[in-house]
Amino acid sequence: MDKRKLRSLIRQRRASIPEEERYASSIRIRETLLDQPWVQMAGLVACYWSTGAEPATHGLVFALWKHGATVILPVLREDFDLDWAVYDGPDTLTPGRFGIMEPVDARRGVDAIRTAALVIAPALAVGRSTGVRLGMGGGSYDRALARVGPNVPTVALLHQGELLDEVPAEPHDRPVRYAASPGGIVRVGAA
Repeated sequence: MDKRKLRSLIRQRRASIPEEERYASSIRIRETLLDQPWVQMAGLVACYWSTGAEPATHGLVFALWKHGATVILPVLREDFDLDWAVYDGPDTLTPGRFGIMEPVDARRGVDAIRTAALVIAPALAVGRSTGVRLGMGGGSYDRALARVGPNVPTVALLHQGELLDEVPAEPHDRPVRYAASPGGIVRVGAA
């Protein structure tokens, strides 16, 4: 199946998940992540502010911030690359491009993600054997993940059933190291 068809199929599935189930799943993902020592010790975390039927990150971002992590969130640039700004509480967000909430803090540049100790990325699916994530199609996170060091934990958040045996890949696609879903955290790709 090609990327476009797979994206459409997963979006349809996500839209059919009852809101209460999505909420409960997001809480399980958040709690499982917050129990990991490598998450607890991360001083600078690059995350994202979820929209629509994505696994919700609002509580995760807030919890990381309240536990003392510096959380940077993406700011979508005109060229679809990601700039980054510091989250300083729920009152410091404003709608950006496409209505996606972003911090009002000063922009830190596209390379700010290089200093993150943990990167949490959105995905529609992840390939179990490769770690390749299926994104929304703009390439924004592939460019951002290309800037992340090889030893930095990168985690894609998924709904149940979105960790697949394989995901269609192109040369520019960047893998993640972990997939987190309501069922737990799984190491993906080459060990």
